[in-house]
Amino acid sequence: MLFSLSAVGMNSTMDEMNLIQQAARHHLVVRELDGEIDLEIGPGDDEDASFAPGLITGPSRETSGEEHADGKQMLMFSQLHGDDQDLSKSQPPKRKKKVVKRWREEWADTYKWAYVDMKDGTARIFCSVCKEYGRKHRRNPYGNEGSRNMQMSALEEHNNSLLHKEALRLQMASKDKIVADKPITVKALMSKTAGSIIEAALKRDPHEFEFIQSVQEVVHAMERVIAKNVHYVSIMERLIEPERTIIFRVPWIDDRGETHVNRGYRVQFSQALGPCRGSIRFHPSMNLSIAKYLAFEQTFKNALSPYKLGGAAGGSDFDPKGKTDNEVMRFCQSFMNELYRYLGPDTDLPSEDTGVGAREMGYLFGQFRRLSGNFQGSFTGPRIFWSGSSLRTEATGYGLVFFAHLILADLNRELKGLRCAISGSGKIALHVTEKLLAYGAVPVTLSDSKGYLVDEDGFDYMKIQFLRDIKAQQRSLRDYSKTYARSKYYDEAKPWSERCDVAFPCAMQNEVDQSDAISLVNSGCRLLVEGSSMPCTPEAVDVLRKANVIVAPAMAAGVGGVAAGELELNHVFNIMQWSPEDFESKLQEAMKQTYQRTLKAASDFGYQKEGPEALVHGAAIAAFLSIAQGMTDQGCV
Repeated sequence: MLFSLSAVGMNSTMDEMNLIQQAARHHLVVRELDGEIDLEIGPGDDEDASFAPGLITGPSRETSGEEHADGKQMLMFSQLHGDDQDLSKSQPPKRKKKVVKRWREEWADTYKWAYVDMKDGTARIFCSVCKEYGRKHRRNPYGNEGSRNMQMSALEEHNNSLLHKEALRLQMASKDKIVADKPITVKALMSKTAGSIIEAALKRDPHEFEFIQSVQEVVHAMERVIAKNVHYVSIMERLIEPERTIIFRVPWIDDRGETHVNRGYRVQFSQALGPCRGSIRFHPSMNLSIAKYLAFEQTFKNALSPYKLGGAAGGSDFDPKGKTDNEVMRFCQSFMNELYRYLGPDTDLPSEDTGVGAREMGYLFGQFRRLSGNFQGSFTGPRIFWSGSSLRTEATGYGLVFFAHLILADLNRELKGLRCAISGSGKIALHVTEKLLAYGAVPVTLSDSKGYLVDEDGFDYMKIQFLRDIKAQQRSLRDYSKTYARSKYYDEAKPWSERCDVAFPCAMQNEVDQSDAISLVNSGCRLLVEGSSMPCTPEAVDVLRKANVIVAPAMAAGVGGVAAGELELNHVFNIMQWSPEDFESKLQEAMKQTYQRTLKAASDFGYQKEGPEALVHGAAIAAFLSIAQGMTDQGCV
């Protein structure tokens, strides 16, 4: 096929429209595009822009009349010598010093990691992860895109670059595709004063998206508090900077004798109210942003609880899945070799989170006891023979159901007969399922990393035990559907499209996005109880609020785990075993106190009890006022 240079000018507008469409399809960022993009070929490079199928090159300006005439003559000359004439015989002389390519529609399919932006007045192709462009990534040292194999080789070289990997380490946990200068929308209701807090956090930690999202949610909830007392602005500015951040290397050796290195984190966010308590998470997505947001959320959760505690969180990008017991033990011991000097009952004690269960907590505590030289209480883990109460592992899940019961009771409703959708299949999700059965509810879904399981008949105690056996053997929830005919497992899907009255997201952060929230509303959901920290994206929160879906924040609903942990560490209770009835009674009392305190704070600042935002704003306000009082009394420290 023959091409005329005039086609470039004639189709310039169409190409730009195609680019914008591709940008929307692949989430590319496009700003102030010119007709062509310099691929950063330095002075002195002589490579020419030869024609190739599907690739058009040429000057960026509109073609003149003379050039159009020359193009026609070229076309006629080629036709005289046959349609199979090689186009290269009629191409213009080589261009020197610079090669310019037009951003083609098919490039967006190949380079999904790329986006277009302006740099020093020139459009460049940037990496959406580490924000570098051109030869800084050696996408193609010759400047010519070449064959598809060459394109993929360049992409592989790009992904293997150290610069890209380091940037990707900070961002791999984000569910949505991350682009440079990703806009974080500040809520429209925010005043200039409250907005300045977000701007300061963005300026200091622009790449920590999970942490910025968490700060924004809290500051938005604090809008009316800040408006009444501007003194709280400086308190919040100090509060969003953690007191201590520990990052360390964790080397360990696997069963084959090979050495591995992971990165460990512990963020002690605030000790204004007391010693830190907070989770440890072992997951490949773990990074500093997630550690900070978990510690920030834990600080508010602990402040809202009936106990005076500070907040912390941490973990590692280590993945315990597929590891033997000996490998997990060696990793935990290496992890604790560095962390133990920052832990203690009057300083900081860790608890469980994703990837950290009874096995991991036992190994961690054993190494801590060995290094510290004495038995200083215990970590907040579930093992009866080295910790206190026997229901610690159930406390968080049971507390979520108790909190949902309190909300529905105020609305003259009850859990009995309500269909409940649950995500996750770990300790919290299974104990939520178990306690819902005790209240007569009908839990119908669970999920894992591959998809979700729905049982139209609802789970019962026998089925829950079967699910526990499946998880203990590290099998997929798909195996459940092979045993129970009325169940079905859906690959690569979430449970939020299933008909439900109450939702319990108990998996990971940002698991409920805007489309999921719309599905929940359409499925009849009227109450969402957060089992995991920050499970809803800001867009999902807006959808739920506009649909008047009541949201019980994890900051308040998740207090059960905090309460149980403190009961364990109390010396009086540590010397005796509690009956399940006594323990549940204490847990219900703690959840009731938290619920009442949340509603009172919301009412004091003008939020209606029945409003969808009352619990979210009330929890943040009550927790912040406690922390702010402690920080004020202790001075600027």
